[in-house]
Amino acid sequence: MKWAGGKSRLLAELRKHAPAKMGTYAEPFCGGAALYFALASREKRPFERALLADKNGELVACYNAVKTRVDDVIEALRKYKYDRDMFYDIRDRDTRGMSDVERGARLIYLNKTCFNGLWRVNASGKFNVPFGRYKSPRILDEDALRAASAALEPAEIVHGDFTEVTKGLGRGDFAYFDPPYVPVSKTASFTSYASDRFDGAEQERLVAELHRLRARGVKAMLSNAYNEETQDLYREFATYVVDAPRSINSDPRKRQSISELIVTTWGKPVAERGKRA
Repeated sequence: MKWAGGKSRLLAELRKHAPAKMGTYAEPFCGGAALYFALASREKRPFERALLADKNGELVACYNAVKTRVDDVIEALRKYKYDRDMFYDIRDRDTRGMSDVERGARLIYLNKTCFNGLWRVNASGKFNVPFGRYKSPRILDEDALRAASAALEPAEIVHGDFTEVTKGLGRGDFAYFDPPYVPVSKTASFTSYASDRFDGAEQERLVAELHRLRARGVKAMLSNAYNEETQDLYREFATYVVDAPRSINSDPRKRQSISELIVTTWGKPVAERGKRA
């Protein structure tokens, strides 16, 4: 799926820093889970177990359905069409009482047909992205769904806070954090993947969790925006600046590369290691 802040275009940099072997792989803000799928799809997986989590309950339901009932998800998706009226009817439905299969198929459909593949909700948790204009979006991709189901086989997928996800990790485990970013400007804030907002206090809480994980011998890596605030937040960790293509913008001309920060709990703490392409 498309996902705001997805890391498919940064995989080369992320894999460069990820450990070659790990006991448990944990991703508390999984989103599109690009790094997880890249590692899980290897012929020999570098982890023994995996734990994926997100505060977006619809996404968690989708991944669980694809993992355990992929045939049912595929059948549910067959009824969907690229149609404006259908889109708004499906978008406005209340998912309470729906099965994971129904919720998962709905999310995939909306993701494939909404504007720019963007998932955004309002303060009440209601998905509010408008209909997108495409020539012929591929709503059902059976091969991709079956591949995702196989990749998710070793993962436990939960709906919860990042501290709950990481509390059982120990030496030899690895956690990758891709939280809602610190805004690069007052007009660039985007933290509405779920109804709970990820504000400055949450960013500070995340930094404290990195310190706890390092003390327990857990290797943790984090992505965030590159600006003065994040340089200060992560000054006690090793940091690396990378160029990241920006794909979520209403104006394609403004989809330019921006600088992002990769943080690791191992390595010499420095403010910057030089810009990497």
